[in-house]
Amino acid sequence: MPAISNVLVARDSFSHLAKRSNWASREPGVIVVFCILFIVGVGLIALFISKKLAARKEKKASAI
Repeated sequence: MPAISNVLVARDSFSHLAKRSNWASREPGVIVVFCILFIVGVGLIALFISKKLAARKEKKASAI
């Protein structure tokens, strides 16, 4: 019965895929570094946007 054997093959392959280990739990230091870099990057982008908005506001105020 090929239908039953296909079901078994599909179940075994899914079981093999589901048994992957959690890389983040094995390497917590790398995750911390990624988080710190993300926070610094967001901070720098926010600073850049803030300066651009302040410059636009100053230019608009001087034009009036």
